[in-house]
Amino acid sequence: MKYVSTRGQAPELGFEDVLLTGLARDGGLYVPAEIPQFSKDDIRSFFGLSYEQVAFRVMKPFVCPEISEDDFQEIIAKAYSSFRHKTVVPLAQTGSNDWILELFHGPTLAFKDVALQLVGHLFDHVLTKRGRKVTIVGATSGDTGSAAIECIKDRECAEIFMLHPKGLVSDVQRRQMTTVMSSNVHNLAVDGNFDDCQAMVKALFNDHAFRDEITLSAVNSINWARVMAQIVYYFTSAVSLGAPEREISYSVPTGNFGDIYAGYVAKKMGLPIKQLIVATNRNDILTRVLTTGDYTIGSVSPTISPSMDIQVSSNFERLLFNLYDGQADQVRRLMDDLSQSGSFTIGGPELEKAQKIFDAIQVGEEATEATIRKIFERTDQLIDPHTAVGVRAAELKNADPATPMVTLSTAHPAKFPEAVEKVTGQHPALPAHMADLFEREEKYDLLDHDLDALKSYIRTSL
Repeated sequence: MKYVSTRGQAPELGFEDVLLTGLARDGGLYVPAEIPQFSKDDIRSFFGLSYEQVAFRVMKPFVCPEISEDDFQEIIAKAYSSFRHKTVVPLAQTGSNDWILELFHGPTLAFKDVALQLVGHLFDHVLTKRGRKVTIVGATSGDTGSAAIECIKDRECAEIFMLHPKGLVSDVQRRQMTTVMSSNVHNLAVDGNFDDCQAMVKALFNDHAFRDEITLSAVNSINWARVMAQIVYYFTSAVSLGAPEREISYSVPTGNFGDIYAGYVAKKMGLPIKQLIVATNRNDILTRVLTTGDYTIGSVSPTISPSMDIQVSSNFERLLFNLYDGQADQVRRLMDDLSQSGSFTIGGPELEKAQKIFDAIQVGEEATEATIRKIFERTDQLIDPHTAVGVRAAELKNADPATPMVTLSTAHPAKFPEAVEKVTGQHPALPAHMADLFEREEKYDLLDHDLDALKSYIRTSL
């Protein structure tokens, strides 16, 4: 499998180089040159298999034979051995034909673990084979940071620098990062919002001299391996609910578009998905662009679903590449417009194509709280605010109640205890392995929103 940049001016790479490179040298994102196809019989054969077995079959075309099949199966087994549920990502029923897919049973209680536990072991395998070490720099709106740190801590192959917006992640999210004392982990609280953090990381990747100097790599969702790993749970959940004999619909709370882009790829691979609902909070740039074609960056508004408090949605560029049929010059034009004016407009035919694939809706704070309360009263289940955004969007946009509707539950409610307790009266407890989180020592540094200061910090820390 070869991979190409969405902007068309970087070399084609194989999987291992895409894994280590992250962002393409032309500023674009790597995507597979072709999407593997699965027949109904292929999908039918997944029934009764373990999560790990399906993961191998779904991801093998993207990875093997560059990594041998035996090695890849071993990597997958290691990655998911740390999950607390034997099925890795179980389904829970919330209504007659409504489900939530619990993606939070990994070590840091968020869906990012599903991809990043795999990515960590992939990094270890490839870097050990090549005798190399990398410097990973990432930005987080809350969950990516702790999951990335968990997958990289104590590994000799990498140093990790994780930027989070100071005061704009939950206490649990912050402490999951800052209480890790491993010497190869460096946490930075940045005076700014998530988009500021993400912009600095992208600027590092676009400074090729610095990038080469520190052997820069990425675990953010700009890394194709993250998206690839997320494709798997669309297949496992759909098969559990009757695919390929029936279609399945999905509602995905999203800010950076990576999780729902994985669903789009699953659909292109042959999975019978009826609806893909883009669920946003009041930071609704994705809802706006998919309903009007207008992508204009606004100011970030803090919400009780902070991991979605984003205005610059990195993975949307991958969708643009698909909507424009791989015309990289069109993607470059749109990205140039974005960098110069803070906005771009999707063309009419391309917008129409997107609207045939995606539904999109914004869910406000009151509706989010009401949904948390309603699910608890109906089922005794506690859900976090991000999941609630997805559940409410599913209620509002469900085009066919006879089709199973699955909402991706992206975080454990204990990551957002104040918001959950406020409306349910129940304080969600942290799992046993994290019960002493608020007693642990924290270690992090404060950093101005300044690129040169970040470069200096990294240089002096290596």
